[in-house]
Amino acid sequence: MNKTREIVIPGEKIDNAKSVKAGYGTYEEDGKIFSKFVGIPKKSGDFISVIPLSGVYLPAINDKIIAIVKDVEKFGWILDINSPWNGFLSLSEGVDDYVDLKKVDLKRYFNKDDIIYTQVKEVRNGGDVQMTMKTSIARKLKGGVLIKITPSKVPRLIGKEGSMVNMIKEKTNTVICVGQNGIVWVSGENIKKAIKAIRTIDEKSHMFGLTDEISNLLS
Repeated sequence: MNKTREIVIPGEKIDNAKSVKAGYGTYEEDGKIFSKFVGIPKKSGDFISVIPLSGVYLPAINDKIIAIVKDVEKFGWILDINSPWNGFLSLSEGVDDYVDLKKVDLKRYFNKDDIIYTQVKEVRNGGDVQMTMKTSIARKLKGGVLIKITPSKVPRLIGKEGSMVNMIKEKTNTVICVGQNGIVWVSGENIKKAIKAIRTIDEKSHMFGLTDEISNLLS
């Protein structure tokens, strides 16, 4: 049977500051390190962090995400990025061509409800999230199915050096794009089985033996 990884709650002591340093999701007080979240403690080098089991997506520079065009404005596009804030893709970051706004409708490039694989360029105060398509991963995603998972579970879905998501792709003959904002795009042959595997990872990311379980599920 699968074993459950250790789970801590906010305010719970997870270590002493003498042996490790406080990393993401933790804080230090009176020489002790406590958790900020409900999550899984993880040591990496001299630091200990807590990976939250749930929560909203908070954009960070260079994050690769999947976004949905929410609205077309005069100088760019408003994007739903599965966050408390919208993203904004400016005309200059969205296309390379010179665009005469008096003659060209921006909908010819990206229209409402289009799905795009994009990247966070800048995060400013007040939730101003600037996006860019000027990166090798950026493109419009056509067809396929979108599903949402907990953003903090994305690293577990990807796996070490892409091992988990590549296994799902190979065994289901699908193309999968994973956004760090918790939105996943799946296209190809056995989409239903791929989605079942992804949802299982989202639900059981805190369990040991998950790789074997997913492998058996896909067999």
